[in-house]
Amino acid sequence: MNNPIAEFLKEREQRIESNGSNSPLKQAAEQFNLESNKSQYSYNFSWMGRPIIQYPQDMIAMQELIWDIKPDLIIETGIAHGGSLIYYASLLELIGKGEVLGIDIDIRAHNKAAIEAHPMFKRITMIEGSSIASDTVDKVKAYAAGKQTIMVCLDSNHTHEHVLNELKLYAPFVTKDSYLVVFDTIVEDMPDNYLPGRPWKKGDNPKTAVWDFVKEHPEFEIDHSIDNKLLISVAPEGYLKRVK
Repeated sequence: MNNPIAEFLKEREQRIESNGSNSPLKQAAEQFNLESNKSQYSYNFSWMGRPIIQYPQDMIAMQELIWDIKPDLIIETGIAHGGSLIYYASLLELIGKGEVLGIDIDIRAHNKAAIEAHPMFKRITMIEGSSIASDTVDKVKAYAAGKQTIMVCLDSNHTHEHVLNELKLYAPFVTKDSYLVVFDTIVEDMPDNYLPGRPWKKGDNPKTAVWDFVKEHPEFEIDHSIDNKLLISVAPEGYLKRVK
């Protein structure tokens, strides 16, 4: 008997896989990624009133993962204006469970006040401190204790050293079949100094940290199906699935 839902999903899977060898489509996406990053395209969007500083494509990918995983806890390093915290919290609110833990070395007072005044703050906790400091990690461990399903998103300092340290410190929190998402791996694919004044650059960025990390951690695999699905993303090769 025909199953139209299964057929649709199979067609979609095949189409996504074919994107990986669709040279004209990939070239068009690469050109958009290049020009849009140079134009700070990610700063154009908000979620429920808060600037989110992400690409819509990555937020759709995160929605799909969060709906499938239904995590008890999402840990995010890097808060900025708090849009991602609000976004994740709103999805968990729709699911009916889960909390978001945000970490930032400097939570600006105006951003902190706006996040705390938001209706989704009821699912959010924030920690101010370096994400790689031992006392911060100890606080995260205490908060994560007893949580059955955990996702982690890394979006703070984008240098190789910092992200690799974060990967090593926060990977143990990620539960099997969940994800560790590393944002701004796109830096490796951009021209040097495309955003002047930043300490990260080609050869020294989140993607190079991911490459080093997965060499030593076979329990995580880069989910290339997400790359092939999105094509336009600030996190190419940054969606890491815990497989064991």
